[in-house]
Amino acid sequence: MNVAALVRGIATLSWLVAIGLIGLSVARAARGQPFKGATSLIIVSVIVALAATSVGASIIFVQPTERGVVISALQGGVRPTALQPGLNLVVPFLENVIPYNITRQTYTMSIAAQEGAIVGDDSVEARTSDGQVVKVDASVIFSIDPERVVETHIQWQGQYINNLIRPKARGVIRDAVSQFGIEEVYSSQRFALAEQMRNELESSLQEGGLILHDFVLRNIGFSPEYATSVEQKQIAEQTAQQAAFIVQQRTQEAEQARQVAKGAADSVVIAAQGQAEARVIQAEAEARALELIADALRNNPDLLTFEYIQKLAPGIQVMLVPSENPFLLPIPSLTPAAGTEATVP
Repeated sequence: MNVAALVRGIATLSWLVAIGLIGLSVARAARGQPFKGATSLIIVSVIVALAATSVGASIIFVQPTERGVVISALQGGVRPTALQPGLNLVVPFLENVIPYNITRQTYTMSIAAQEGAIVGDDSVEARTSDGQVVKVDASVIFSIDPERVVETHIQWQGQYINNLIRPKARGVIRDAVSQFGIEEVYSSQRFALAEQMRNELESSLQEGGLILHDFVLRNIGFSPEYATSVEQKQIAEQTAQQAAFIVQQRTQEAEQARQVAKGAADSVVIAAQGQAEARVIQAEAEARALELIADALRNNPDLLTFEYIQKLAPGIQVMLVPSENPFLLPIPSLTPAAGTEATVP
């Protein structure tokens, strides 16, 4: 519960009662109806109101998110230390307190009409080292140093945003952008650019009694002419990349076809080699078989006759030849069938 607000409420109510009693007394006196005891009641109400007002003016409640700077007529214009959170006492009517918020605050400068602290285009226009104009959107996240609130008040009188943060931030952005080329600003050196801005702004705010928590480089806009040229360049690069991809694809397809053809050729060669080796093996086998047959015939001359006879039909027992020709092959003997004799004419 805010005791200071309660006391001020009592003071306000007491003044209303005193004023009401004075008005009622005047009205009844005008009608010739004296208000007995009105004077005493009015005096008591005024005394209570004055006391409550004095007490209310001497009690100051500082929120946990605030620090209070005491403007004093007794201590050289301002107390050297700020009031801490909670109930604090000041000299009524000779001292008053200015509260300062010590939580994080954000100051935004944006090209969008409703996003920045100032309505309309509040972006920072800067020129790069190669002469291109860019528009920078940025946000400064800061807070008042709780230990330097009195110093901050004396130095800026509450105008630290307009007199410190805004001009310093815009100047730092312009100086940093001027050290980079246009392509570096939006590509390879963007993070380095933001870090340089942050470091320079942090130093400036620290000197002014503020703490920089973060610097956000929100957006970098380009002139319409440069934006068009960048778009055309990107289209050309994409076209070149697509052409290179097509060439690479065709090369891969050609390599794949070459490998397929090589595989087919290797397959034909391997098949031919297999067939040739098979024929060699077959020929060697046939030659070996002929050698074995020749050896068998050399050792058994009658084997050929026996094989010839074996090839005849099973029912043939006699072979006739013309009378004027000799036997085609000598037949030493034939095995007679059962119950018959074999004769040769």
